Order: sequence, then structure tokens, then C-alpha cells
Amino acid sequence: MADERPEKILAGLGGAGNVVDIEGCITRLRCELEDGSLVDEAALRKAGAHGVVASGTVVQVVVGPEADTIASDIQDLL
Repeated sequence: MADERPEKILAGLGGAGNVVDIEGCITRLRCELEDGSLVDEAALRKAGAHGVVASGTVVQVVVGPEADTIASDIQDLL
């Protein structure tokens, strides 16, 4: 499952075209998106997110201590 998480999280964020910026921050993915309404919180939780904090186009996805690795993998997909 861990190998598929970056792809599933990216899809839950609305796809590569919706991500302006993403970075890992301790236990969270800090994401700046084009359109916050495209976020699929249920899909993110299914992909392993412990929580989702959204405020407009800024979304934080709580994924645990591997946030930096997942953020790096997602950046490779962009």
C-alpha cells in the first residue's frame, strides 16, 4: 500500500494539475492547490491520511512521520 499512497493522495488532491505546491512538514503534507473544492477527503483518508485540514486553496493532509518522503514522491509525479 505504501507504494501507491503518493498516487492516491495526489488523486485525492484533485490530480497533478490542481497542485501548485506541496511540501512535507513533520507529519503533514502542506499543499497549495488551484481549486480547494476538488479535494476528496474520503479518498485521502482511504489512502492513509489521518486527517485533512482545508482552508480555501491551502490543504494540510496529516499522514504521519513519512510526510517528507510522500511529498517528495508526489513532487516526482508532478
